[in-house]
Amino acid sequence: MANESQAQSESHPQVFGVPWPDLNDGICYTDVVPATVPAELTLIEFYSRKYKNSAPLQGWLQRIQNGQIKVGGRVLKDPDTIISSGSELVYHRVPWKEPDAPYMLQVLYEDDDMVALNKPSGLQVLPGGLFQQRTVLTQLQWWGSKQSSSLTGQESHPVPVHRLGRGTSGILLCAKTKQAKTHLAEYFADGTSLIGNRSSKLELGSRKIIKIYRALVTGILAEDKVIINQPIGVMRYPGVAKGLYVALPSGKPALSKVEVLERDVLANQTLVQVEIQSGRPHQIRIHLSFIGHPLFGDPLYIAGGQPRSFDSELVDESFEQDGGYQRPINPVPGDCGYYLHAHQLVLPHLVTNEMIKITAPLPPVLKTKDEAKGEACD
Repeated sequence: MANESQAQSESHPQVFGVPWPDLNDGICYTDVVPATVPAELTLIEFYSRKYKNSAPLQGWLQRIQNGQIKVGGRVLKDPDTIISSGSELVYHRVPWKEPDAPYMLQVLYEDDDMVALNKPSGLQVLPGGLFQQRTVLTQLQWWGSKQSSSLTGQESHPVPVHRLGRGTSGILLCAKTKQAKTHLAEYFADGTSLIGNRSSKLELGSRKIIKIYRALVTGILAEDKVIINQPIGVMRYPGVAKGLYVALPSGKPALSKVEVLERDVLANQTLVQVEIQSGRPHQIRIHLSFIGHPLFGDPLYIAGGQPRSFDSELVDESFEQDGGYQRPINPVPGDCGYYLHAHQLVLPHLVTNEMIKITAPLPPVLKTKDEAKGEACD
């Protein structure tokens, strides 16, 4: 019998969070010039070539002339300065106001090794793009620092061990020790490795971790249960430097088990439960759209598991105040608007091996009518 973790916080759930400052601290990027660079390589050539996806040529010129680049500890404003191999270059991205994001986090489960959080939709897990400070990781660092100050000689450095999309809410597991991080990462990797043969069967008994999501999709699913084993790969896509994950025959194996919970014919929507064995990026969004039922409100993926548009047009040809490119018109993976919630997680305790079941409360839109009625009567 799994240990029901939510019982500890039903009456007085623990929450934490610090309001975001108006501006972040900026960020520094360090490079060491490799020995293979041409003898006459200039500062502007180095940055405009290596980081052409970060800013256009004129943007990098602006950054250099603003004094945002140091070479060997000295600020250099001449873009035509010759740089030599072995030199240390530091680019300081100036502080900026990040887009709005929630900051409060609820603790669903906690022991000496890990903590499970209820992540709100709209909050990014790790730094990336415009979100460098307004992330779960930052709040964890602040929370861990506060806890450490109250513990004699002990430091707490909790870190997420997996990711949820910025628009996805629900359970996020975080490790409090290096050993716990290693073990939890193995748990998540274990499920993915079990489907290396692209089998369509869910080997539930052999898995160390079970992940169950709730989602609201467009259209009416005909079958009560569907198993999707469409491979997921990466394609080039404007505005996403490392490429966009999509349904791709040559991609890596992925497996999702979908079960219909409720159909709303009038709204042309279906409420589903999704159990995933693998953990490919954006797997549920891609798989449900692949079978013709994208998540309701998903700005990016459409039927077939492909992006809504491949057009590379930017907002305009100018660049942002810090010299970077304008945001593309087309949707990107971090855009919100869809309804997806990491609802339940079952895994063995890292020390006792006792099964732990963690449940994140459902948003109202992802409850069945019976669940909503039952809650109203309590």
